[in-house]
Amino acid sequence: MNKVDVAIIGGGPAGLSAGLMLGRARKQTIVIDEGRPRNAVTREAHGFLTRDGISPSEFRRIAKEQLRAYPSVSQVEDTVVSITREDGSFLLKTAAGMKIASKKLLFAAGMKDRKLGIPGLAEVYGKSAFVCPYCDGWELREEPLVVISRGNALMHFAPLLSGWTKRFTVCTNGPDELSEAERNDLRDHHIPLFDTPIRAILSYEGMVSHVLLEDGTEIPCTGIFFKSELVPGTDLPQSLGCRLSETGVIAVDEFGKSSVPGVYAAGDMSSRMHQSIAAAASGAAAAAAINGELNQEAWKQTP
Repeated sequence: MNKVDVAIIGGGPAGLSAGLMLGRARKQTIVIDEGRPRNAVTREAHGFLTRDGISPSEFRRIAKEQLRAYPSVSQVEDTVVSITREDGSFLLKTAAGMKIASKKLLFAAGMKDRKLGIPGLAEVYGKSAFVCPYCDGWELREEPLVVISRGNALMHFAPLLSGWTKRFTVCTNGPDELSEAERNDLRDHHIPLFDTPIRAILSYEGMVSHVLLEDGTEIPCTGIFFKSELVPGTDLPQSLGCRLSETGVIAVDEFGKSSVPGVYAAGDMSSRMHQSIAAAASGAAAAAAINGELNQEAWKQTP
């Protein structure tokens, strides 16, 4: 049985940032990551000060290397399959058979994409089709784009994207779920709207050229933004009784503390702000809170 102060489930920016903070705080910490990051399809990560344009794989390589400077932090590539509570500790079992007893838990496993569903979208995802204009809007500024979205999400996204380009067409891939007032709003801003289902995304070597609709309409574009369907990277927090927010992420306070004592969450699991720099910041904040809680508990036990 491996005994640690903190078990971090997930080794993306949130989990690695937390591991760094806890290593520097001299806490026995284990970072468990399955090695299948959602942003593996992405060529470059943006908006992270001093790391703008870095590849996600290089970001993780540097972060893991820096963690090795702290002997209290271990890193394993594995998947946690169950967690139970016993005698004040969390007992973790992994797919490889490892057993871990931890005083605190930090969930930082991020989110996963549901199957994309549109033929050709997987081939361009991360190359010329993206989900976040803060991450990739600069590279597509003033370009002719297609937005694949509908309903409330679309009416939030369209004004946002207009800061980078006003040359975009909306494809809702079926019923648009808009009111007539919302349709008029798009028309007033000269944004074409198509609700015909999408037959395929046409591309060459990952670069989109057209969106082909079922009625034969071809919409030329150099990039796509789309609303992805996400699910949590793990459902273990729910098994422990963690409360979820209305948006489906783990409900936490400003320091990442969940509704279950001793359980924290950071990064995409606790926020809809899906950016590397935001995830890293929340991981650091959660680690500081966990360290403070551990130190307070130790202080009270010392005569």
